[in-house]
Amino acid sequence: MEQQQEGQQNKPKVMPLPNGPYYLLNDMTPKVVPNLQSSDGKPLSNISGTALCRCGASKNKPFCDGTHVTIKFSSDNKIIDETGQKFKDKKKSYTGNSIIIHDNRRICSHAGECVKNLSSVFRLEVKPWIDPNGASAEDMIQTIRKCPSGALSYSIDGIEYKDQNKGDPMVTISKNGPYLITGGIDLIGDNIQWADGSSKEHYTLCRCGASNNKPFCDGMHKSINFVDDAE
Repeated sequence: MEQQQEGQQNKPKVMPLPNGPYYLLNDMTPKVVPNLQSSDGKPLSNISGTALCRCGASKNKPFCDGTHVTIKFSSDNKIIDETGQKFKDKKKSYTGNSIIIHDNRRICSHAGECVKNLSSVFRLEVKPWIDPNGASAEDMIQTIRKCPSGALSYSIDGIEYKDQNKGDPMVTISKNGPYLITGGIDLIGDNIQWADGSSKEHYTLCRCGASNNKPFCDGMHKSINFVDDAE
């Protein structure tokens, strides 16, 4: 039991700060802070983390440089899109002969892995856009496992598979795109609203500052032509 609690304590976590950066916390064990003491001369301990930019404007990406204060970055979300419709949060299911494919467009980061890898199943110009009989179950599973956001999952024989089990916890900085979270890093803090059917083992976090589903990526980095570095 103690080992299990210690493992949970040392498990990496990401904390989005309101109107501020993400804090990547790799170790929740408080450590003595050098060159700092209390009024009575006692050493002080604290956990330490790495501040990662999520306003999109840092001059030191991926690290936060405080620019979110200058530009008055807000971590609030729009709940109504440009057409006046409320953003939908619903997992849809597409039933095939051997597999059921689940999809929630609300958390899609628009990486395009599904369309690029299996266009016979994932067809943007056709309705319904997913054909669960368009390829072998094995090919569909392999493609769904490449979905970085967790928007796609699948069920076979009544069991849903949402997690990719890609190994050790990792935050990967995608080129001109979101933070790719894999390996079950905990997302902690107030007002975290997980989408219907989403995976907590892998997901994508906005770093352009423009997502309407913060802290999660919704693909807005492409609409605003977000780039990692100024040219």
